[in-house]
Amino acid sequence: MTNLTHRIILPFSLLFVALLLLPQPSSAAGRERVEAFLTTTGFDVALESIALASGSAPQMLGIDADEFGSDWTRLTEEVFDTEDMHETAVSILEQTLSDEALTHAVEFYASDLGQRLVQAENASHMAKDDDAKQQQGQEIVADLIQKGSLRVEGLKRMNRAIDASGTSLRALQEIQLRFLLAASASGVIELQMNADELREVMRRNEAGMRQTLQLSALASAAYTYQDFSDDDVIAYAQALEQPLMQEVYELLNAIQYEIMAMKFEVLAARMADLHPAQDI
Repeated sequence: MTNLTHRIILPFSLLFVALLLLPQPSSAAGRERVEAFLTTTGFDVALESIALASGSAPQMLGIDADEFGSDWTRLTEEVFDTEDMHETAVSILEQTLSDEALTHAVEFYASDLGQRLVQAENASHMAKDDDAKQQQGQEIVADLIQKGSLRVEGLKRMNRAIDASGTSLRALQEIQLRFLLAASASGVIELQMNADELREVMRRNEAGMRQTLQLSALASAAYTYQDFSDDDVIAYAQALEQPLMQEVYELLNAIQYEIMAMKFEVLAARMADLHPAQDI
């Protein structure tokens, strides 16, 4: 299951509350089925990989993570606790994932193609050297383009289906904003702009950021699915475009981004104990 990329901390964010207030499915999935769903689809590994995103936190604040030494590793392990993230996801899915959508997704990912996809996606999610993965992916894309391969369009089609509602850019902007504001509130940094001004800067940079995200997603897909045939890629894109699968991905994307945002807020507050305040 792929797709998987800051204010003062409140008990629940607006998105989290919105998820919980969604009309409950007439036939909601039970906990045991949700647990099986996470394992079969590989979303459990995607959740674990959120912890790897913590490596970008100091860079967003203009801080060198090496300055924190071993304390940084300890802090990120505490904040990005995999059991806690897993429990949050299960609790939300129990209330929001319909039994019909769960069954549809599990049937696909339990198939031979589905399990091969999950194995490849899990390995890609947990790859520690993301720069190397991106570099290899870019080289694969360049080679495909040079050969005039139609595979590139298949990969783009797959990526569009994964984020059909186009929420990834907005979500990543919100995560960054919430992280910066939380870091400012806890004294880790001193922001020279307020929330509205930060949003305006992000809005002006949207075109460039969207293109960067698309290119990054394409390279990641090229790397992840390099051992799959063109027919496999098209079959996966078609499966992802099905309405029930779209329902599943919209929900999983929302959960994953919300967990990231909450964890980055907590991280920002906890960083105050590791490093003196500085201007940004």
